[in-house]
Amino acid sequence: MKTHQQRTTSEEKPLAPAVTSRLLIQTTSVSQTKPSRRSSFQVADNLLASFKYAWAGLSYALYTQRNFRVHLLIATLAVSLGLGLHLSSIEMAIIVLTTSIVLTMELLNTALEAVVDLTVQQTYHELAKIAKDCAAGAVLISAFGAVLIAGFLLLPPLWALF
Repeated sequence: MKTHQQRTTSEEKPLAPAVTSRLLIQTTSVSQTKPSRRSSFQVADNLLASFKYAWAGLSYALYTQRNFRVHLLIATLAVSLGLGLHLSSIEMAIIVLTTSIVLTMELLNTALEAVVDLTVQQTYHELAKIAKDCAAGAVLISAFGAVLIAGFLLLPPLWALF
């Protein structure tokens, strides 16, 4: 049985030519005042382009990630319920902040999963599993915290209605 070190070195794939040239450009441009971005993929030239790429990421998550849609639906319900119950500005800010954290964590989880999948491709690796599981755990913790906060802020006024 091979050790982890032996498996890693004997099973490594050579870098693709595009990666090699990008590394070469990056290392040679360190001495320059402005690094060359010729090989970078879709670098935003202006603020509008940055927003376009950010919107593309949000759209991707919305259309492909079921959990992002679920979190977005729950966030919308929590904010709507808070507005309907006439919560204070501070309470609404807390609800918006916590739901934003959950959505952000879901986006980071999606990004990390994509990078891990790109790295390991169609193979199983224990470290890839750990990375994905920890990212999912981070989303779970943020969602649990958001549910607790929403409960503290929304349940008393709801209870008073009944």
